[in-house]
Amino acid sequence: MPTECSAERFDFGTVEGRAVEAAFDAGAVTSDAGALLLGATDRAITLVDRFAACFHDGRRAHLIEHAVATLVGQRVFGIALGYEDLNDHDELRHDPLMAVLAGKLKAKRETCAPVAGKSTLNRLELSRLQPARYHKISHNPIAIKRLFVDLFLEAHERAPDTIVLDLDATDDPVHGAQEGRFFHGYYDCYCYLPLYVFCGPHLLAAKLRRASVDAADGAVEEVARIVGQIRHRWPKVHIVLRADSGFAREELMAWCEDNGVAFVFGLQQNERLIAEVTCELSRAEAKSRRTGKPARYFREFKYRTRRSWSRERRVIAKAEFTESEANPRFIVTSLTRAACGPKYLYEKLYCARGDMENRIKECQLDLLADRTSSATLRANQLRLWFASMAYVLLCALRRIGLAGTRLARATCGTIRLKLLKLGALVRISVRRIRIAMASACPAAEEWGRAARRLVAAAQARASPA
Repeated sequence: MPTECSAERFDFGTVEGRAVEAAFDAGAVTSDAGALLLGATDRAITLVDRFAACFHDGRRAHLIEHAVATLVGQRVFGIALGYEDLNDHDELRHDPLMAVLAGKLKAKRETCAPVAGKSTLNRLELSRLQPARYHKISHNPIAIKRLFVDLFLEAHERAPDTIVLDLDATDDPVHGAQEGRFFHGYYDCYCYLPLYVFCGPHLLAAKLRRASVDAADGAVEEVARIVGQIRHRWPKVHIVLRADSGFAREELMAWCEDNGVAFVFGLQQNERLIAEVTCELSRAEAKSRRTGKPARYFREFKYRTRRSWSRERRVIAKAEFTESEANPRFIVTSLTRAACGPKYLYEKLYCARGDMENRIKECQLDLLADRTSSATLRANQLRLWFASMAYVLLCALRRIGLAGTRLARATCGTIRLKLLKLGALVRISVRRIRIAMASACPAAEEWGRAARRLVAAAQARASPA
């Protein structure tokens, strides 16, 4: 801990004759006491140790102050708490709560803090695929990718009958000369184009890509890997892929048809498609003008492109007239009419993919997944994985600790604000470490309930079967 010395006092007037003074002299105080829930969540799903196992440490063991597991946990916990910059850790390394999460109250050497500073963490983020003379820590991308799917599978007590995998590409703006950056005309900026795969709230993949590629670039490889890993554990599960029109590509659709995976993709409209629903659009316009409200009709038909598709496929059309103009939309699917009717398929199944947009916003806005400011594409991919693991950790906290509470569907940002960013006095004695939080904390009830559930889940995982 840093030396405590006389601090400047600030005068804020008087209240009922008493002077109001403030100073940074409280001693061992943390503003992140709620992070104890993160530690409990980690013990319940063992995320940090398994993530750290995806790294190889080539440093000399007797010279190491901070093990890889400490570095990985510090980075994941820091992002979950909202500290996106490595510079923040030059102060956080003295935070008593970060030391508690790391499981060490003091360093081996008197000149070191319990946890690492920015320089050591920077070497972790710049780790290569193979150890080198000046880069002793390396990481295994294949193991990291598998871990996301393993954590998803373990989040279920039993195999579901059907799962829907959502695919989407989004922009990740860059503001320097990072490797692989390109100007994207649609997003009107220099950026990366990461590919995300979700199943409900669960994150299964986060792949950083150059912005010069098609939205579906690499999707077949990612889907094949994920589906293979899922079917190894759940051989009978029915899998449906869902995505917008950027993924309605012959290669991906043909792979799904050849491998027993259903799909529902948006389809970019063109003159041939619109011609198929001319009558339905006319009926919708007449009804809308008569009632003064939006009107829509659905139609399905077989369709094949002139060149790119290898076969005819089922297309669902939504012929809608709203706000005094036609608004036709199309989707292509391998699901049969017996499985899903046109209206249900569009309104209930396809449109539900909009919830994935909220999950991506959580990753990028709440957990700083777009903080890809390193020089190399490899380092920025690792940064994206750190942020993604922080999302998985908070998702587990929400699933295990907050189920049935008013925060059961809260965003990661709301959970951080209400449950993690809590001030507390830290008292360390011979027998215990006591974290004294405010008695008037508005979320004390939810915090306590989550703590009890997470501790029980951790104990259940630790106990022999």
